[in-house]
Amino acid sequence: MSGVTFRLLAILTPVLLPAALVRIEVSERSPILQGQSFGSAGSYERMIGKAYFAVDPMAAANRDVVNLKLAPRNAKGQVEFYADFVLFVPTGPKKSNGTLLFEVSNRGRKGLLHTFSLGKASNDPRTPAEFGDALLLKQGFTLAWLGWQFDVPREPPLMSVTVPIAKNPDGAPIQGVVRSDFVPDEAITSFSLGDRLFFPYRAADANDPAATLTERSLANGPRRVIPRGQWSFTEDRGAVRKPSGFESGKIYEVVYRSQDPPVVGLGMAGIRDFISALKAGSAPAPLAALAPAARRTLAFGSSQSGRFLRTFLYQGFNRDELGRRVFDGVWANVAGGGRGNFNHQFAQPSRDARPFFNFYYATDIFPFTDLKESDAVTGLEGGILVRAEQDHVVPKIVYTNSAYEYYGRAASLIHTTLDGSADVPLAPNTRLYVMAGGNHGPGAIPPARSHNTRYLNNGNDYQWIMRGLLIAIERWIADDIAPPPSVYPRVDRHELATIDHIRFPVLPGVVTPKRIHEVYRLDFGPEFRSRGIVTIEPPKMGPPFAILVPQVDADGNDIGGLKMPQVAVPLAAHTGWNLRNPAIGAPEELFSMVGSYFPFPQHVVLERYHDRGAYLGRIRAAARKLVEGGYLLESDLPSLEKLSSREWDFVMRRPAASSGRVQ
Repeated sequence: MSGVTFRLLAILTPVLLPAALVRIEVSERSPILQGQSFGSAGSYERMIGKAYFAVDPMAAANRDVVNLKLAPRNAKGQVEFYADFVLFVPTGPKKSNGTLLFEVSNRGRKGLLHTFSLGKASNDPRTPAEFGDALLLKQGFTLAWLGWQFDVPREPPLMSVTVPIAKNPDGAPIQGVVRSDFVPDEAITSFSLGDRLFFPYRAADANDPAATLTERSLANGPRRVIPRGQWSFTEDRGAVRKPSGFESGKIYEVVYRSQDPPVVGLGMAGIRDFISALKAGSAPAPLAALAPAARRTLAFGSSQSGRFLRTFLYQGFNRDELGRRVFDGVWANVAGGGRGNFNHQFAQPSRDARPFFNFYYATDIFPFTDLKESDAVTGLEGGILVRAEQDHVVPKIVYTNSAYEYYGRAASLIHTTLDGSADVPLAPNTRLYVMAGGNHGPGAIPPARSHNTRYLNNGNDYQWIMRGLLIAIERWIADDIAPPPSVYPRVDRHELATIDHIRFPVLPGVVTPKRIHEVYRLDFGPEFRSRGIVTIEPPKMGPPFAILVPQVDADGNDIGGLKMPQVAVPLAAHTGWNLRNPAIGAPEELFSMVGSYFPFPQHVVLERYHDRGAYLGRIRAAARKLVEGGYLLESDLPSLEKLSSREWDFVMRRPAASSGRVQ
């Protein structure tokens, strides 16, 4: 392949293409790292462009895309939309390992190379540092991304989808209730109605007297209504302004009416149809030639996009229009017990649910387990895999969570009863791996301290286990070789407990959390579950579900779960929680996504391990055990030993005055 980048415009599909991917535009086709060869897979090229879709709103496969029948149609009666796509493919597709690894972009970004290849984080990887050790390419994976989130800023290389606006049958605008909340970390006078930097639903009427703004101190605390004369919508109706200011650490919530909802669920349909066409070889040229590299498909999503995959399965999108299975494997990473705002009227895809941010959106809602469960309180029944089982398209599933997801993402609900009294079985083709004492993402040594957190951030670097699991999962979907057994904390082994029964050691100056992320039975109105329409905001709150968190040992480290060597042979306590710095307000609340690191006093380290050599010997033994179990790669052992050496130096070289566990 020539190194010259070129543009192919409007490549038309063959007539009667069975899939809904009807056209592509390729804006770039260029060699990766100047045509470097990656083992037996050879050289790779990138393809960047836009994928165009047209779906039949009357087709059974599309019946659950909310408001699809109210979208404008083309002359053939189809609804059109388009999305950004990126592919990294072997220049000889037959040299691939036959597995297409698709990442559901987290808020328009790309993370595969950072997660699995030790690459420097980048949304447009082009340098050797951004490809890291190129594990993914050396293994022969084809990498793929497709925009699915409509409200991502149109700022390449961020990826998005552009979908139509739904209208009433008479052409009049659709209006509905929308809620936006915000917790300032500093004194401000305005905040966006959208989540962070994402497009907001603008107020339909800036002067609407029925719009409300409230303030409260606790997630489930009483709301104080701020008089309408003390605040206003901004001129563009996309933000709220309060001249007297918003106080840091308080929860502000505005409820208002908006109009013109995009057909948000088409993001799911687009992924379904894009992957189906690549897998079947029915995609437009030049993508049709990639079929040998996409014989098998593995979806990976982390955090928001992990919740997306749980929703994708729950709502039946793993069956394409011809009844075929879309993804052979699905890996939802650090998704906890959640799904998300990905397919309802006025859905806000970026809104999640955290201990003290984004409260009570349609994220943590029943059901939670793969297999069918029943809620005696509401009378509801359901399971994440019920639709896939009915359609005979159940993929092989992997869930990876860390200790944080138990504190901040209600992860226990995916494998315990709703009252927390017992374990529930996993589905036959589901594996669950929990990173003991982990953050929402891998930590780093030496551990840093954010100005927003009270304690050192957790340094548990479990990316090495992610790499080992990737190879095991690919063998599972390719050759049906069983992956390592699930490892997660269980009720019957007393490895889980309620927050008030956690036996964390008393450390000088350390305040332990008294509140965690709670999940309630939420009522968004009678049409939410049947039609995807929210009519009650904020939702009515029923009784909470029981949330359990990992029990700890005398050091403060998790008893259960999959332990990195640095947790199995600890120099510190690694927690799934950290607290907000008093400087940003609400100091007793959890800080989102970050755990803590409490180094042992140096004399304790020496009493336990005697010296560096003895310590590293125990680290090697723990790492070897993980390799033998299939959780780590043999080739990563030297890097793990270097990591442990850095941690020893960090703990043992700390000033005497700060050699205790408290920061």
